[in-house]
Amino acid sequence: MILTRTPLRISIGGGGTDLPSYYREFGGFVISAAINKYVYISINKSFLPGYFLKYSEMEHVQSCEQIRHPLFREALTLHETPYPLEIVSIADVPAGTGLGSSGTFTVGLLHALYAYERKRVTAEDLAREAIEIEMNRLQEPVGKQDQYIAAYGGLLCQEYRTDDSVHVFPLHLSETTLRELRDSLMLFFVGQTRCASCLLADQKKRSEQRDPEMLKDLHFARQLGEEIRSVLESGQVGQFGRLMHEHWLRKRKRSPGMTSSRIDSLYEVALSKGGATGGKLVGAGGSGFLLFHTQDRNRLRTVLAEAGAHEMEFSFDFDGSVVMMRNA
Repeated sequence: MILTRTPLRISIGGGGTDLPSYYREFGGFVISAAINKYVYISINKSFLPGYFLKYSEMEHVQSCEQIRHPLFREALTLHETPYPLEIVSIADVPAGTGLGSSGTFTVGLLHALYAYERKRVTAEDLAREAIEIEMNRLQEPVGKQDQYIAAYGGLLCQEYRTDDSVHVFPLHLSETTLRELRDSLMLFFVGQTRCASCLLADQKKRSEQRDPEMLKDLHFARQLGEEIRSVLESGQVGQFGRLMHEHWLRKRKRSPGMTSSRIDSLYEVALSKGGATGGKLVGAGGSGFLLFHTQDRNRLRTVLAEAGAHEMEFSFDFDGSVVMMRNA
């Protein structure tokens, strides 16, 4: 039996500039943080013929072509993994909540397949292969940050170059700054899930059409990501909340459906009554999680609980995708 554990993520800055429709002309820059919420994938040889796939649904098929789940289908086809095989996926957080679950799932599944085949694989290769499946084979309008942060873990700076190459390196923080950053961030579930592809498809279309407002917003996001890197690496964690608020004001205008009256209300009460200094929707937006920066965790927790938003405690993950169990 093989068991992999792969982290979900929060986006710290530069989100949206990791889409090819933008970085192939202008270059992109994203900072992501892996968190200790995970997708687990187990693979085991089955006693019966076929592929047994268990996720939010269950499938039992005799060929890869019959698999309904597109990520399962493409990964198994790419690896030409023969049955009998049972693969089970479970997660700490539901899909569609803005934490990069699709990229995390794909990286974890590929890592499990490599381990099942007794092959070594690097984090770089896992990220690239996951991107090949999602962006090229399935033509999903997604970016690259989710696959990279899931594979590598940590707090990761990602430079996206016009030639499609990616340069990744850690955000260099002192231990004091790292603790201060972790203690200043809080995640709250605002309810519902959404299809990120729908929101990202709008951004892709507008970027390709050279929509002036969209490009202006993405230029701003890239520059803000670089400013966030500078602020955090110099230990000015208190300034991060201000930059998050600037990001919020711009991102909510980027695409239709990016926010809602419910989310706007929670954001407003967090800043006006909860002591938050800034916040943002994690992921493409529309629902899922709000990330806030605060220097008064108890106050913010109390105010948002009264407003019906549920906190999800987290810390950072520095392992990336790992094989937890490998039985012969």
